[in-house]
Amino acid sequence: MVKEGYSGFREIAHTADWELQVWAPNLCSLLEQAARGMYLLAGIRLKTGPRLDRKIDLQSVDRESLLVGFLAELLYLGEVEGLGFDTFDLSLENKALHAQLNGAPVESQTKEIKAVTYHNLAIRQTESGLEANIVFDV
Repeated sequence: MVKEGYSGFREIAHTADWELQVWAPNLCSLLEQAARGMYLLAGIRLKTGPRLDRKIDLQSVDRESLLVGFLAELLYLGEVEGLGFDTFDLSLENKALHAQLNGAPVESQTKEIKAVTYHNLAIRQTESGLEANIVFDV
């Protein structure tokens, strides 16, 4: 599925929850595509006007936990501060993620995501990068 140099995401039919397939050439790009896909599933639109920056630093034992932690932090910032992000500057150092985010207050959201799950979550190495399926509790 992954093509060399390409990143992306698509919704996968799921019985009760939402599932998103993401692919990218490396882990930072995979995290960004997962965030963009999650925002698209939730129907998030950002307000125009002043932009806001946030910094996130996360430690994790593995790539899957890092992915879930990053998306959960984005959900938290959306719920508590009403913020969404569309610009991601991500870097990894050992098992730590450093994220510089830029976004704006959420103007509208059509669907609610309650949580990011570990259900069948595995980041897989392919010939041209990484791929994962993420299930969201709605």
